[in-house]
Amino acid sequence: MRLIGAISLDAAIYEEVEADRGATGQALTIVVMSSLAAGVGARGLGGLSLANILFISTVALIAWAAWALVTFEIGSRLMPEPQTRVDVGELLRTIGFASTPGLFRIFGIMPGVTVPVFAATAVWMLVATVVAVRQALDYTSTTRAAAVCVLGWSLAIAIAIVLGLLFGPTPS
Repeated sequence: MRLIGAISLDAAIYEEVEADRGATGQALTIVVMSSLAAGVGARGLGGLSLANILFISTVALIAWAAWALVTFEIGSRLMPEPQTRVDVGELLRTIGFASTPGLFRIFGIMPGVTVPVFAATAVWMLVATVVAVRQALDYTSTTRAAAVCVLGWSLAIAIAIVLGLLFGPTPS
């Protein structure tokens, strides 16, 4: 059960996924489902239309892609360790599985718990991504993996905020 291992932050599962080229489709499915869970879960903030749900899901997916790209660039080019050997597929698979806690964003649909659910899952996904990056980039330092992830996460959040402000639904 890779999903359980991923949400449990089991480094062995992330190593397994890193090595399994056949897990790419699984990782993509997790990312898409996590993004859809964000859109549906955001309904708890107020009756959002289908268009708004799709918009939020799309922004979540774009933010994940931005985070993945920035994490790859920072981790492989700016902050590699001597033993770092990175393959884009390996990194995408591991951080795709690190999106597993995002599936819980669906519970944000319940009014009153949306913000806590989204906050908790965001932190959980960040921690899972630190584990994933440490494994995929062959880091010996969790601190280095955390720095890479926090930098990438910050930039991805900024992108999501800008997209939301420029193109997002207006409060009614």
